Amino acid sequence: MTVDRLVLAFAGLFILASLALAQLHDPRWLWFTAFVGANLLQAAFTRFCPLARILARLGAPRGTIFS
Repeated sequence: MTVDRLVLAFAGLFILASLALAQLHDPRWLWFTAFVGANLLQAAFTRFCPLARILARLGAPRGTIFS
């Protein structure tokens, strides 16, 4: 799995987890959802994604979006 797909998978997982936590525990978890969305938006414009850099350093094969 490439860095691009891993970033999307992590983002989806974090969003679903924070939505579940907001529903079951505390609505303030939605701020985490907003943070993930904002990070995805800025990465679309700047092509800088901290998670992509971390995954690349851990040896995940590079994709085409965040390389």
